[in-house]
Amino acid sequence: MEKTEETKVPGFEEKLSQVQEMIAEIESGKLPLEESVKKYEEGMKVLNALDQELGEMNRRLTMLQDGKETELSS
Repeated sequence: MEKTEETKVPGFEEKLSQVQEMIAEIESGKLPLEESVKKYEEGMKVLNALDQELGEMNRRLTMLQDGKETELSS
């Protein structure tokens, strides 16, 4: 079953782009303080998720380099 555009989960690059857009909005100074704080909180959540994703990818690459490809499925 193919994912439709509505149910598509954003990829790493798309999430990173979203964070960059949030930063630009905050830095513009055009948002009210409360909205800036909400954007900051949202951006930090996304950045933490991206950090975890990078850690997992690093773990997988390390296992591949060490010749432990069979352990990747666990």
